Amino acid sequence: MKTADNRVRSGTRTNKNWIAVVLVALLIGCTSQPRDDLELSREAYRDKLQGFWLGQSIANWTGLVTEMDKIGGEGPHGEFYTREDWGAPDQPSIWGKGVPSELSATIDWVLKPPGDTWGADDDTDIEYIYQHLMFTQETSILTAEQIRDGWMRHIYADEDTPFTDHDGKPENYLWVSNQRAFDLMKNEGVLPPQTSDPELNPEVDMIDAQLTTEIFGLFAPARPDVALEMAYLPIRTTARDNAAWAAEFYVVMHSLAAAVDPDVSRKEQVRWMSSRAREHLPEDSYVAKMYDFVQSRYLAGVPWEQARDEVYQRYQVEQHDGYDVSSRGLYCNGCFASGINFVASLVSLFYGEGDFQETVRIAVLAGWDSDNPAATWGGLLGFLYGKAGIEGEFGLEFSDRFDIHRTRRDFPNGGIDTFGNMADTGLAIIDRTVTELMGGEINSQSGQWVIPEAVTMGAADAP
Repeated sequence: MKTADNRVRSGTRTNKNWIAVVLVALLIGCTSQPRDDLELSREAYRDKLQGFWLGQSIANWTGLVTEMDKIGGEGPHGEFYTREDWGAPDQPSIWGKGVPSELSATIDWVLKPPGDTWGADDDTDIEYIYQHLMFTQETSILTAEQIRDGWMRHIYADEDTPFTDHDGKPENYLWVSNQRAFDLMKNEGVLPPQTSDPELNPEVDMIDAQLTTEIFGLFAPARPDVALEMAYLPIRTTARDNAAWAAEFYVVMHSLAAAVDPDVSRKEQVRWMSSRAREHLPEDSYVAKMYDFVQSRYLAGVPWEQARDEVYQRYQVEQHDGYDVSSRGLYCNGCFASGINFVASLVSLFYGEGDFQETVRIAVLAGWDSDNPAATWGGLLGFLYGKAGIEGEFGLEFSDRFDIHRTRRDFPNGGIDTFGNMADTGLAIIDRTVTELMGGEINSQSGQWVIPEAVTMGAADAP
């Protein structure tokens, strides 16, 4: 997401006291889901966490090639890509000034071999910050003050960033709601969740929360109720209502990824996770109706390109189901909005059918802020496949080095980390979550977590 036009810098409001009772987990609809103790191997989960970071990085950087190339409307940016464009020349983005992506001349995989380094982006860096904060603060649930202090320490302001954009302007790698929340914390003393008060932050229905909080689902394996409790405040640092529910949909899916039946197909695993996450969405919300619409087109057997085109017509042109972003006269017709990117992500989710490469290819070609849905599903499927599975899928070995200082600051080792170390950090967080929030235990002899009241894939859910 790149444009200074979307930044909002003004507004003053006295900070309010936060009094919130977290009831969101009650919406999960777990009554139809089997619940029992679940034993999970920490070592196997470690490979899956590495797969999450690797899959997310592959998909993120591949998606950046087509980010904001196609957003609908008049002119070349309204001529959406199709499957025939994979491997074809990349076309300029809305801010590309007629120049294709510098990452790749063609729409194809962006991969890093051993010895190279994956750079952070806004799809990975805030999640990295939250993981670091939970580990160093030894907590399972971040407070408003911890979120503020972490943002202030690790995120540059425009005034002190060493980075510039293509026009030579300061670049701190924050946009829309993230930028506004940062400004409120830094300049006005406002704390989450008031940073997503629509009167203070008019960007709360933008995409930010749904690309920065998926990881909380992985911190609470097979317990979406606990995952939602952990993610509640980080999500509401930047989002409310439909944008928050979209983010929670992703969190629930990531939590349930630990509980799939390994003996069924990836297609059935993803079908189960998504249908359970759909139960969390309020029936009168536009995100729920978006899910139902895309699912109906998938079940009707229309090609994914047709489903995507119908999504554009239904939501950006005709503004059905209460989605009215187009009527607000926003830059690029609200191409950074949570809703249009959420529904675009559902196209790749359904039509990708759990296949890593196919899902990411569709996400990359679907349009709008394409690196974001690609990164979300790349991370989720990367977790399901594991690091070894992703490398096997491509028949290649990839770099496991990660540079958080590409976008953020003040981390150990000059910002260079590895997916293995990042997975170990995640395991330590889950150890605490299992014992403190779930009332579970760690079996030191078998190296397994024992997770009580786990939501698992039952016989009724199997194909």
